[in-house]
Amino acid sequence: QVQLVESGGGLVQAGGSLRLSCAASGSIFSINRMGWYRQSPGKQREFVAEISSGGGTRYADSVKGRFTISRDNARNTVGLQMNSLKPDDTAVYHCNAVIVNTARATLDVWGQGTPVTVSS
Repeated sequence: QVQLVESGGGLVQAGGSLRLSCAASGSIFSINRMGWYRQSPGKQREFVAEISSGGGTRYADSVKGRFTISRDNARNTVGLQMNSLKPDDTAVYHCNAVIVNTARATLDVWGQGTPVTVSS
């Protein structure tokens, strides 16, 4: 069994910062890409950022220059530093990872999400 657990969400004023963290645990052999998605009420889940096992990153245009994704391969964690937050960033943020378990099965794993609310 493999799972992702997010932390760090909360309420912040526009212009403020938050840092999200996600930890993978369980029967892990290796982790490929890790990333963050978000979903606002009434909207579909959208891509935010991802980072490869080698450290290559990709961002949604809406967060470029404001958000930074990072990972600690030794601890199986991924973080998302969010600066200059806007009310439009309000959403539930979900961690996602492609994980190879100890049985060598490749799994697309999602966390349950952590809410972020940005007040104007």
